[in-house]
Amino acid sequence: MHSRTVTEHWLRQVPADAMPSASGALRVVVDDELSHERRLSLLEPVDGAGVVALTSAVAEALGLVGGGEVDRPSLEAALADAGMRLHGADHLFFLPAEAHGPLLQEPVPAHIRRLTEADAAAFAAFEAEASEGDLDDAYVELDHWLVFGAFVVDELACAASMYPWAGSTLADLGVLTLPRFRGKGIARQVVRAMSAGALSRGHEPQYRCQLDNLASVALARSAGLTRLGSWDVVAEEDAGAAEDVE
Repeated sequence: MHSRTVTEHWLRQVPADAMPSASGALRVVVDDELSHERRLSLLEPVDGAGVVALTSAVAEALGLVGGGEVDRPSLEAALADAGMRLHGADHLFFLPAEAHGPLLQEPVPAHIRRLTEADAAAFAAFEAEASEGDLDDAYVELDHWLVFGAFVVDELACAASMYPWAGSTLADLGVLTLPRFRGKGIARQVVRAMSAGALSRGHEPQYRCQLDNLASVALARSAGLTRLGSWDVVAEEDAGAAEDVE
């Protein structure tokens, strides 16, 4: 079971006794507290009903009513008619609550440590070797809230970073291992070490990855994380489309 921090943030709009609809229908929740970037989001938990949360402006543009239901084909058709589309869903992974204590007691391997500005040269060499696509996908930055790395001899082989998520005490993480160091379990060790560091600072590790990123899914599971569900939002370039429809 995931912690209260996780469930209160992600499942607050999902009734506790809600089971997935046999038809796959999504519950419609109108919420004008949503930010512009998340003015429409789709959450499909592993357990419980899926929810499409959206502002009243977007609901009106799509012809949806709060408290009702919509199936995926109808939602996608309404989005297309409004000139909107979904960005592409992410898996949401978190540590089970019962795994927090053991992780905090787990020794950190000697070759893994927190990175600071004093590691700027090593981090720059790491970035220079990584591909642009890998850097964009992982979004690992030395100036993030918490940064960890693994060294092989004197080289930074794997780096991971976290930043607080949406004003919560969740900490969204990204991790990247240079290709020549992959397959050795280094990323798993870094994710666990940094997750312990986040927990010790009062934050809950959050791991997101695209549905088709099988290597990232395997890493999350090997690091002891379990899947809460999937989450999608309206694509950024389409975020203002609802205003055009009004």
